[in-house]
Amino acid sequence: MSTRPKGKSPTLFAAAGLERDAPRPLADKLRPDRLADVVGQDHLLGPDGTLTRMLETRSLGSLVFWGPPGTGKTTVARLLARATDLHFEQISAIFSGVADLKKVFDAARARRETGQGTLLFVDEIHRFNRAQQDSFLPVLEDGTIVLVGATTENPSFELIAPLLSRARVLVFKPLDGAALEKLLQRAETIEGKKLPLDDEARASLLRMADGDGRSALTLAEDVWRAAREGEIFDATALQGIVQRRAPIYDKKQDGHYNLISALHKSVRGSDADAALYYLCRMLDAGEDPLYLARRIVRMAVEDIGLADPQALVVANAAKDAYDFLGSPEGELAIAEAVLYVATAPKSNATYTAFGAAMRAAKEAGSLLPPRHILNAPTKLMQAEGYGSGYEYDHDTEEAFSGQDYFPEALGRHTFYDPPERGFEREIRKRLEYWAKLRRERSGS
Repeated sequence: MSTRPKGKSPTLFAAAGLERDAPRPLADKLRPDRLADVVGQDHLLGPDGTLTRMLETRSLGSLVFWGPPGTGKTTVARLLARATDLHFEQISAIFSGVADLKKVFDAARARRETGQGTLLFVDEIHRFNRAQQDSFLPVLEDGTIVLVGATTENPSFELIAPLLSRARVLVFKPLDGAALEKLLQRAETIEGKKLPLDDEARASLLRMADGDGRSALTLAEDVWRAAREGEIFDATALQGIVQRRAPIYDKKQDGHYNLISALHKSVRGSDADAALYYLCRMLDAGEDPLYLARRIVRMAVEDIGLADPQALVVANAAKDAYDFLGSPEGELAIAEAVLYVATAPKSNATYTAFGAAMRAAKEAGSLLPPRHILNAPTKLMQAEGYGSGYEYDHDTEEAFSGQDYFPEALGRHTFYDPPERGFEREIRKRLEYWAKLRRERSGS
C-alpha cells in the first residue's frame, strides 16, 4: 500500500528512484507509517487512547496538540489525515500570514466541492496573533477544514478562547526512557549496526535527549559519525562527542514558570534536596542568577517571615554576594541561601497579616486615627483635643500603656497571628502578655 498522501504526485526525482539514495536524517527515516508505531503516547494512541476512540467512531474534530518538541505531534497529524482519508496540508505559523491562510482556505473549499476534506496542520500555532487566529473560526464552523494545531506552549494562555472552544486539546507527553530506547533499537535495526556505547553511555544519551525523540536520534547519528571501527564510547567520551544539547528551557515560557514554581514549593515544603535540584536545573539552563536570588528573598518574607528573621538577612546577603563575586563563585552563595530558607521554620503569618490589613485599609475608607495619638502643632488642634490623653509608653510601667491605637469607627482587629514555630513562638508570648495587660488596664 502506498504511503504517499492523497493528491500528491511523485516528483521526477522520486520516480527515478533517486530519492532512496538522497541523504536523510535518521529521524526522517524512522518516521512511522502507522499510528500504532508512534511511541510514548499510549494515552492517545493505545487500545483505549483518546485518538483511537475518535478514529473508531469516525468523529475526528479539530484538535490542538500540546507538548514538548520531538514527541510526535507532526507525525500523528499526518497519520490522522491518512487514516481518515483527508488531504493533508501543513503550514507553519512562523512563516505564514493572513494571505497564506486565505490561499489554504480557498484551496480547501475547492477541494471540498470535489468531495475531498482537508486536515490542516498548523505547526507553532501559538505564534499566530489574535487576528490570524480569528480567521480560522469561519472555516471551522462550516467544516471547510479539520484543524490540528501544534504548540509547545500552554494553549490556555496562547490561543484565543473562541478557537479553544472549537478544538479539543490533547497533551503529548515527553518520551520516557522506554520509548526512547525503543527508538534507538529501531534506529539500530535500520542502520544495521549497534550504537557504539557502553551501558552507562547509552543511559546517559537517553537522559540527554530530555524526552525528545528527534533529539535522541540526532544524538545517535552524532555518535555513529564519530565512532572509528571497533570503538566503544563510555559516558565521559559521549559528553565530549555530542557536546550535550542545551536543556529545553525558555526564560519567558512554560519551562521557566514550571521550574521556579517547583523551586518555590520545594522550599515551602522544607525539601532542601529538591529545592537545590531545581535551583541547579535553572542555573544549568541559563537562568539569570539574580532573578533566582530575588525569588529567594521573596520566599524568605512570604514563607518564613518572623519564624526566622535571619532568613531575609541570608537571602539578601546571597544576592549581594553574587553581585560582588559573579558566576560561578556567587552561585554557591545562592545555593547556600536556598538551603537556609528550605530548612528554616515556616510561617506565612506576616504574609497573611499584611493581606488582611490591606483589605481592611481599602474597605474601611479614610478613617481618622484616635485623637489621643494625633499631633497637635497648633492651638486649634489642641482645642479640638488632638493629642489629649496620650500616654508616653516609656513613662509607663513595663513601657506599655495599653492604649488603643485603632480608629474608633473601626475597632480593634487582629491581623497577625504568629504560630508556635521558630522565633514566632517568642513573639506570640509577647503579644499574649501585652493583650493581658491591655485588658487589665482597660478594665475589660
